[in-house]
Amino acid sequence: MRIRASVAALSGALVLSSALVFPAAAHAHAGPMTSDDDTTITKVVVNGGKDIVLGTSAKKSFTATVTAADPDGVTGGWVALWHGTSFDDQGRDGALFPAEQGSGSCVAADAQTSTCTVHFTVDPKVDMTTNSYAGTWHAYAIAYGLPSGSVSDGYAGSVHIKRNTTLTADATPEPVVHGRTITVKGTLTRANWETHAYAGLSNVSVKLQYRKAGTSTYTTLKTVTSGSGGAVKATTTATSDGYYRFSYAGTTATDAATSASDFVDVQ
Repeated sequence: MRIRASVAALSGALVLSSALVFPAAAHAHAGPMTSDDDTTITKVVVNGGKDIVLGTSAKKSFTATVTAADPDGVTGGWVALWHGTSFDDQGRDGALFPAEQGSGSCVAADAQTSTCTVHFTVDPKVDMTTNSYAGTWHAYAIAYGLPSGSVSDGYAGSVHIKRNTTLTADATPEPVVHGRTITVKGTLTRANWETHAYAGLSNVSVKLQYRKAGTSTYTTLKTVTSGSGGAVKATTTATSDGYYRFSYAGTTATDAATSASDFVDVQ
């Protein structure tokens, strides 16, 4: 599957204009659900309702489903994803299309309702050509009902496509005398889709968390800000044997990360 940039298509810089064309029903409207029959779209789910997280090289496969209803029955359904400020050609700056060029495979719940599934595979080296694609992607869905009706919606659902992150933690000294200072250092990095490499993520909040040996719950000791190159550093006082880790909450465009824990023996 390829991503198509509408800006490039409109400018003629790349021969991609035909590839960005959605089904004809999509161009009849650029907003809420429009139907020329009794067919209705009741639900669209992308990736099982979970965020899509992409690194720098590994492909990600997922599905999208559209559930539709029609008094006479549903014959098909299809979903695509688009990115931009609005569904019209001027607002869209990218689109992801499934492997299915026509309807997805449909399963009937009853005589009036069916759920149709399409399959996507996203390659960050090919499809994520700019870091600005991280964030919210909208779902365009179309469904077909008997005898010849259809319904389409440019804002049928949404999903967050995020840049992957990594986070490390190393606590020293090991072992440590009770009451002395423990220093925990680590690095927070984020996938850069433009360079296809990971780079330090600076100026974001990272939590230092601790779990006492023999327990199962982590508590937050303090919050620090990542520095140059994604460097993270925090200090705390040694009290009991336990595990230390860093945790980053993430955003709608950047995935959360939690480091592996590092055990410190307090003597």
